[in-house]
Amino acid sequence: MAHSTIENLIEEIVSEIIKGSGLELIDVEYVKERDWYLRVFLDKPGGLEVDDCQSVSERLEEQLDKLDPIKESYILEVSSPGLDRPLKKEKDFIRHNGDKVEISTFVPINGQKKLIGTLVGADSENIRLEISGTEVSILRDKVSQVRLYLEF
Repeated sequence: MAHSTIENLIEEIVSEIIKGSGLELIDVEYVKERDWYLRVFLDKPGGLEVDDCQSVSERLEEQLDKLDPIKESYILEVSSPGLDRPLKKEKDFIRHNGDKVEISTFVPINGQKKLIGTLVGADSENIRLEISGTEVSILRDKVSQVRLYLEF
């Protein structure tokens, strides 16, 4: 089964598991590092707790044992995506509109490959930031990653 197909199937299963729980599915990754990893990232208002992760992990394991969609040996991880999580989906950009973000680009924009500013909008083609009072529009195909910016 293709990686994207596995990720889509896991999204469906997890969405059903967390329905009505207050938990939100942020992302699913099925990646080969040294071993294969199936990572499920969750969140909820007020923050995710270890019990939330354990409960979803156990219920997901049961479903995966029944369906057996993944032939390779893998490690299942259910966790929070962390404070500096990448913004990937449309709902991420909506939720974090008005927040400070860091955008990494494939090519320099205004002489820089890292831009930090306030997210003021995003659509299928552009991400818009306010940087020092000026709105900057960046083509999505020039963007390698968008993350929440953490100030220490």
